Amino acid sequence: MAIQLDVQLAVQDANIPSVSEFKAWAQKIPSPEIDSNVCLRIVGENEVRELNKRYRNIDKPTNVLSFGADIPEELGLNILGDVVICASVVFQEAVDQEKKLTSHWAHLLVHGILHLQGFGHENDSQAEIMEALEINILEQLGMGNPY
Repeated sequence: MAIQLDVQLAVQDANIPSVSEFKAWAQKIPSPEIDSNVCLRIVGENEVRELNKRYRNIDKPTNVLSFGADIPEELGLNILGDVVICASVVFQEAVDQEKKLTSHWAHLLVHGILHLQGFGHENDSQAEIMEALEINILEQLGMGNPY
């Protein structure tokens, strides 16, 4: 099964990958039961800061946020939820951490979608499982270990 990705660009920046790249990356993320829909929104710092403050009570920009859909199963819509990524934070992190920008974008998309699928990193054992999945998926995309 596959992840179907809808991409919204709330900001324009030459450092943002193409919509087709995002969609190709999403296709490599396993969707165990059914085809699933995800909305990816690329935003600026003001929008991500407001979302982070409203939903996590943290008043600062962050790289990625995931919001699971709360849609009754009987509607049959198969929507996992939304992933919000902040373009400027991604760029700065890639510079600061000396990572390839494209690989960092791919990692954050994978990370966000895995959260929508119920994976987390609240404790060491959860983090190990999620990180192993991320590493495996990114390897399939021809990208190195993000950790």
